[in-house]
Amino acid sequence: MKNSIISAFEKKKFDNEPNLPTFRSGDTIKVHYKIKEGSSDKFRVQAFEGVVIRYKKGGVESSFTVRKIGANGVGVERVFPVYSPNIDKIEVLASGIVRRSRLFYLRNLSGKAARIKSRYIPRGK
Repeated sequence: MKNSIISAFEKKKFDNEPNLPTFRSGDTIKVHYKIKEGSSDKFRVQAFEGVVIRYKKGGVESSFTVRKIGANGVGVERVFPVYSPNIDKIEVLASGIVRRSRLFYLRNLSGKAARIKSRYIPRGK
């Protein structure tokens, strides 16, 4: 009973799909998201570029995790909800060839070992 009420609410509330490109684990993406500036109502857009290490599907609770290597060599991960109004746009920079959907093993790798092979995508066809 409770499950049907929640699913009916989700279907009514989130009828329209978010305007996101198709991407999957292993792809390198750039997420432009809005950040609130101080206590004012101003927002600025900041980019977060990295590899998608997880894509969790689940209706309203869908999310994806992006990992990048920061300026001082420390890995930074960020989880983005798919239905977040703070996501401005997403650009797919490269599509990677991976054999699994969760790439948590990248956390233990560094340097050249952490690279992912790129998939060739023909343009214009």
